[in-house]
Amino acid sequence: MLVSSGLVSSGLVSFVLGQVGRASSDVPLLTAAVVLPAVGAIATALVSRRRPESARMVATLFSVATGVVTVAVLVAFETGEADFQLVEKYTWIRDLDVAWHLGVDGISLFLVVMTGVLFPIAMFGGAPHHDAKSFYAWLLLLEAGCIGVFLALDLFLFFVMFEIVLVPMYFLISGWGYANRRYAAMKFFLYTMLGSAFMLVGLVATAVLHARGSGGDLTFNVLTIANDQGSIAPMTARWLFLSFAIAFAVKVPLFPVHTWLPDAHTEAPTAGSVILAGVMLKLGTYGFLRYGLFLFPEASAWFAPAMVTLGVIGIIYGAVVATMQRDLKRLVAYSSIAHLGFIALGTFAITTQGLQGSVIQMVNHGLSTGGLFLLVGMIYERRHTREIAQLKGLQASAPIMAGVFTLVMLSSIGLPGLNGFVGEFLILLGSFLTRRWWAVVAATGVILAALYLLWAYQRVFHGEPDEDNAGFAEMSFREGMVMAPLVALIVFLGVYPKPVLDRIEPSVAALVAHVEDGSDFVEPSVAEAGTDAREETFAEAEAAEEGSGGEGGEDGEGGEGG
Repeated sequence: MLVSSGLVSSGLVSFVLGQVGRASSDVPLLTAAVVLPAVGAIATALVSRRRPESARMVATLFSVATGVVTVAVLVAFETGEADFQLVEKYTWIRDLDVAWHLGVDGISLFLVVMTGVLFPIAMFGGAPHHDAKSFYAWLLLLEAGCIGVFLALDLFLFFVMFEIVLVPMYFLISGWGYANRRYAAMKFFLYTMLGSAFMLVGLVATAVLHARGSGGDLTFNVLTIANDQGSIAPMTARWLFLSFAIAFAVKVPLFPVHTWLPDAHTEAPTAGSVILAGVMLKLGTYGFLRYGLFLFPEASAWFAPAMVTLGVIGIIYGAVVATMQRDLKRLVAYSSIAHLGFIALGTFAITTQGLQGSVIQMVNHGLSTGGLFLLVGMIYERRHTREIAQLKGLQASAPIMAGVFTLVMLSSIGLPGLNGFVGEFLILLGSFLTRRWWAVVAATGVILAALYLLWAYQRVFHGEPDEDNAGFAEMSFREGMVMAPLVALIVFLGVYPKPVLDRIEPSVAALVAHVEDGSDFVEPSVAEAGTDAREETFAEAEAAEEGSGGEGGEDGEGGEGG
């Protein structure tokens, strides 16, 4: 299966990249990236239930083809450009100026590529135990919705895609999850639907108030609204930002609206957990960038202290609670809350370094946490338990799996030389410029991450295996092929992140400039921040010297008088 899919995908790569090389502007790559998995979902649903292997083959073909298209988008993307590229716009509802409007910039580019890469990996690494046709059809529909969110430049289209993803994820958890799957699926659906209700009101209000303030026609074009900041009063914009922020905070999730996530992760099937952590949670963090900072720059700067506070609370809370978990999968789920808190911190630091770190950390978290969920799934398939207390000495029976787990775990911790370090370093550097003490507190989260992950690894893989774990099977060739792309990307992005950062930086710099133009916020440079810190230190030292000197002077003057 892997060989045949590889032959198909290699042919698709040659064809698509050849098309891009000839005339990238004539190939609707972005539309293909959204429509292809949706068509694949329909095609998979039409396969006979008596041929589950055919359903898997069709679904894999469409998912791999979508991944190839996203790679073609990466190839066609021009480095150094801050504007949206490969833009496609087709009128949808003329009276409301609603359009099928897609575009990609440095902020969304690698999220699209990561989505195209993770879905085939999830399909190979998390096969269903029943009803394969429905399982793969829901996965493909979920892929279409996720890519649509990252590419949408129309508020109405964005909302449609943002809501589409709820349905397949609900059915994936409730239909193929574990013991409490229905409870977890319902909790996930209700939380996210409630947040989306606030966003729908804010979305409609944004379009209507923009039309009134600008004196123009009603439009849902994100670029038009974002570039006409004077049309909405600052106080009104803050309320609108809050309506969007509630939906994004639930989706991330930020503390305290995070309680659905551990249950959803724990009960979801392996493929569902990989996609939930790797892609779906990024819909919220991406939403803050595209529809928070970009649409409401003044409101984003005004709410920034509150948002970074919630992010830092999530970092510490997620790490502390993860340390106390007995279920290995639930531990990884709480680690996601901590890592996503870092992304929120970098985003609302509103500095070039912080935003760069947030964008690349979205990708890094998808690779490392997605890899951890795959490995936990492999362990569960062998032992039928995720209880840490019942797993011991697995390294003796499966040294290769232990080695892969070690590397992915260290990338999640943020070890230098692996991908996690790059994002966390940039986030801490950028947030130190504007949110110094928040950054100091957040840095303790890195230490806590090492604590709970290394301790879990020690209990699961070290020691002498007992009778139940002595026959633990080694990682198979197929499982190794599933993990190989993730391991390669983890190492590559850790050693040489420059190609990624070069494509992210122009769009991030343009976003920071947009916030500066629309608010009183001014991004400090690293040199200015260093000067401020030295000036504060010197001022404190001078004050201390003046105090001691003043007392000495009085004594001296008294002596002379005597």
